[in-house]
Amino acid sequence: MAHYAKIENEIVTQVNVVEDDFIQANPDRYTGQWVKTSYNTQGGQHLLGGTPLRKNFAGIGHTYDPERDAFIAPKPFTKWVLNEDTCCWEAPIPYPTDNKFYVWNDNRTEWEEKQ
Repeated sequence: MAHYAKIENEIVTQVNVVEDDFIQANPDRYTGQWVKTSYNTQGGQHLLGGTPLRKNFAGIGHTYDPERDAFIAPKPFTKWVLNEDTCCWEAPIPYPTDNKFYVWNDNRTEWEEKQ
């Protein structure tokens, strides 16, 4: 069994668990482009030490970039930038490391401490 993402106009519209050969054997049921994805892949790393697949696990609303062969989540904030190695969005300044809880303020482009 494997996870496959249905891609329409480079956007993931479905993620299904099926046998690897089931999509090819049922073209009437599974029309469109279907791309294999792995729920164990995040940021270009396989969480169990295996081979990563397409940078990130696909989710509905994610983009499939065929040039990078990667799934990319929607951009969470306007000022965040895409890490080309992981295909994950990152804040333009790193999260503070003082063991406090912070939330991102996109208008001020900063992490704000939450009490």
